[in-house]
Order: sequence, then C-alpha cells, then structure tokens
Amino acid sequence: MRPEGQTGFVSLVGAGPGRLEYLTLGALRRVERADMIFHDALLDPELLAQARPGAEVVNVGKRAACARAAKQDTILHLMVEAARKGAYVVRLKAGDPFVLGRGGEEGLYLRQQGVSFEVVPGLSSALLAPQVAGIPVTHRGLTTGFLTVSGHHLDGFRDLVLGLTPMSVTLVVLMGFRNRDALRDCLLELGWRSDLPLALIAGAGQAPQRVGRSTLGRLGLESEFDPQGAPVTMVIGWTAGLEIASDLETPTGARNARSAAAV
Repeated sequence: MRPEGQTGFVSLVGAGPGRLEYLTLGALRRVERADMIFHDALLDPELLAQARPGAEVVNVGKRAACARAAKQDTILHLMVEAARKGAYVVRLKAGDPFVLGRGGEEGLYLRQQGVSFEVVPGLSSALLAPQVAGIPVTHRGLTTGFLTVSGHHLDGFRDLVLGLTPMSVTLVVLMGFRNRDALRDCLLELGWRSDLPLALIAGAGQAPQRVGRSTLGRLGLESEFDPQGAPVTMVIGWTAGLEIASDLETPTGARNARSAAAV
C-alpha cells in the first residue's frame, strides 16, 4: 500500500475472478483507498462499488468498447500520467498480476519510468476454475503435479508439453478455447490418450458458471457447451475425471449453475 505521506504510487492488484467474495483483504483495502482505479473487464459492479467516493474508476478492459482500452501502451501511459500527478493508482487486474496477466510488463514499465509501485497477489483462474468445478489439480495416485500454460500461442504450447511424459501432469490451459482443435491434435500427436478426461470451465467463480466434461479426443466437438463469451479454463488430465463438489453453494451461486453438458 502507498507509504504514509507519499504521492504518486501504483498498486498492481489481483482481483481474482472479479467477484467481491474472492478478493483478498489486502486488495480490498487498496481499492477502498485509491484515487484512481484502472480495471479489467468482467469485474463485478459490487467490487467496483467499494471505491471511495470521489475516486475515478476507469474501465480499460480489453473487452471494453472504450477506444483507449484497446492497447496495452495506453494503459501504461494512463497509469504513469496519473501517478506523476500525485494520485494513488490501483491497477485492478483479473486473476493474479503475474500469471498471464501482463503484470510483469506493467511493473517493468513503472520501474523504468521511476514510478513507485507494489504487486498484490490475486487468485488465478488456473487454481480457482478447477476448484470450483470440483477438480483437484493434484491427487494421490493420479498425479503429483500440474502445469499452467497459455493456449494462445500454439508454438509455445507445443514447446512446453513436448518435454512432458504424456499424462504425467494435469494441464491447466488458459486462453486456449479458440485454439482447442489445434491443442487437441498437438497432444494426441505427442502420445496423450484420446480417452483422457477433460473439463471446460467458463466464467469460473462468476454467476452463472458453466462446466462441460468430456475427453481429450472429443475436444472441439462440443454440441452443448456454450461459454457465452466468458473466459474458458481447460483442465486436461486424470483428475479432470473427478468431481469433488462442495456440499455448500459457493458465494457466487456457481455450484447451482454448474452445467453437466457433454463436450
């Protein structure tokens, strides 16, 4: 948090799935004290309502229609400009700032520009999504490790999984739904079994949350699963065949909204 008496400070804050219930106490305190908040898309209005009266709240989400939110360079410029004017700035990011969230880029840029900052961790969908779907990423007798990987760049995905023994870990794939056919083909070519369990979780931790379950060989042949524009997390591995759901409804009502749709 901004040191007492200091002006021009930035907090890179992880907002988790964007729901108030999943926000850390440290993140909430920073939201409540910020002069300016630059936030990602898909954050719950209840979370943003925690900003103090008079704070300026700006949507710079990549999904927003706002023209100035279209480029990362614009976001960097806005943060630095506000901090240099003496504002306490919170960059409220979905998930965790340092897990496929460009927090590293933003931190490096702030350092280069001489702007003081901190990083406040958030709950990444790489852990949240499997959990709210009742899927442990590790389980005794099935797997002792997991790998979080982006599915956005196919070459990078292949390079990472190439060094793995097929089926030896649980794969948690973020930003890969559009490339699911190519990801499936890549894994099958590398010896991953077509009957390996798979789950798709859309809008993890939000309401409604949608979960589809199938196998690796059927990935891309979805007939019922519709993410409706929400981010999708893919879980591929033996643990994806488990469903250890809580007996209690989640704070967002996600348990009741889970879908059993085959994919």
